[in-house]
Amino acid sequence: MDHSVTHWLMLLKAGRQEAVALLWDRYFAQVVRVAVRQTRGMARRAADEEDVAISAFDSFCRAAARGDFERLENRGDLWQLLLSLTIRKAIDLRRYDLAKRRSAGEQDRSLDQVLVEDLISREPDPQFAALVADDFQALLGRLKDDQMRHIAVRKLEGFTDTEVAADLGCSLRTVERRLEMIRRSWDA
Repeated sequence: MDHSVTHWLMLLKAGRQEAVALLWDRYFAQVVRVAVRQTRGMARRAADEEDVAISAFDSFCRAAARGDFERLENRGDLWQLLLSLTIRKAIDLRRYDLAKRRSAGEQDRSLDQVLVEDLISREPDPQFAALVADDFQALLGRLKDDQMRHIAVRKLEGFTDTEVAADLGCSLRTVERRLEMIRRSWDA
C-alpha cells in the first residue's frame, strides 16, 4: 500500500474507510499530544484529552469524506486542520467545564453536543484566536530563515506549491524541499 499521506487523503475523499485507519495510526498520537497541552490544568473528568482528540479526528474524517476541505492536498494541510480542530475542541471543553461549574443545575449535554454547537460559529472566539496566533508564531520562530517562514505562511493561506514557487521566483523543487524541512522542524 502507498504510504503517502497525500494518497491516503485521496482515498478518504473517495470514501475509502481504510484511509481513516491509516491516518489514525499516523496522526492520532500527535493529536492527543496537542490535546494534552491544551487541556493542561483542567480537572480530570469523564471527558479528557483523548476524548478531545477523538472528537477532532472524527470531525475531520466526516468533513473530509463529505468533501468540505477543497484545499486539503497534503500532510501540511492535514496537520493544520487537525491542529485547529483539536485546539478549538479543547477550548470548547474548557469553556463547557467552566460553564458547568458556574451553573451546576444546568442539564448535562454530551461533549459532542457542546463541541458541535460551538463549532457552528463562523468566527473564532478571541481566546482561540490568541492561542492559534501564539502557536503559529512559535512554529514560525522554529524556522531558520525568512524564505521558510514565507513559504509556511503562503501554504497556510492556501497557496499551491506552484504558486509559492512563482511568488518567490524559485523552482517547484526548492519549495518542496523547503516544505519538507519545515515539516521536520515542526514535527520535532
